[in-house]
Amino acid sequence: MEEVPNAGQKFSYADSAFPGVLSGLPVQRTSRRLPHWTCESVIYWVTFRMADSLAQNVLDLWREERGIWLRHNPEPWDERQWYEYNLRFGDRLDRWSDAGHGSCALAKPHVRELLQGCLLRFERDRLRLHAATIMPNHVHLLMEPMGGNALSQLMKGIKGASARKINLLTGASGQFWMDESFDHIVRSEAQYEHFAAYIRDNPVKAGLQESEYWHYTSGAASP
Repeated sequence: MEEVPNAGQKFSYADSAFPGVLSGLPVQRTSRRLPHWTCESVIYWVTFRMADSLAQNVLDLWREERGIWLRHNPEPWDERQWYEYNLRFGDRLDRWSDAGHGSCALAKPHVRELLQGCLLRFERDRLRLHAATIMPNHVHLLMEPMGGNALSQLMKGIKGASARKINLLTGASGQFWMDESFDHIVRSEAQYEHFAAYIRDNPVKAGLQESEYWHYTSGAASP
C-alpha cells in the first residue's frame, strides 16, 4: 500500500513553474459535476475523455461514491486529502479508461493528428503545454494558460474544434467528448513531477504500442 503524505506536508516551490500559487493570486472555484479551480498564471493537470470511454453504470457508481466522499471531506483540502481524492477517484477513473472501453478512436493516427493540431494551435501564445499524452480514449495534459486566457475557455475551444474535425473526418455524429474535464491546480514541485511522470508512463503501463498514442514534453513529441 502506498504511503499517504502527511497532512500539511510542505514542499519547495519553483517560482518560474508555480507563479500564481506563490504570488497569492485569488483562486476561484466553480463546479458542475466535478470541482474546477481557476487562478491566473498557474499550471493545471487536466484529463478529458471520449463520451463512450466509460460505461454509464460505472460512471454513475463513481459519481455516487465521490459524492459521499465529498460530503465527508469539505474543502479546502490538505495534502493528504488531495492525495486520497486523486487515488480513489482520479486514478481509479484513469485505470478504467486504460482498460480500453468504447470506440478508442484516438488510437487511430489520422484521428490523433487532428487532436494534436488543436492542442498545439495556440502553443506559446494562449497557453504553454508542459506535457501531454493522447491515449486511445482519453487525454492527459499539464497546461499553463497564458495572456489572461481562462482554462475553461481554452478547453472549450480544444474540445469543440477537435470534436467537429474528428466527426467530419470519420463521418460520425453526436457527442465525441464527455462534458466534464477533470482539472486540478498543480500546487507543488512534487505534484508537478508526479503528473509529468504519470503522463510519460501511462501509455507504457497500459501496454500500448507507439502507434497507438502520442506523447509530448516541452516541445518534443513522439510519433
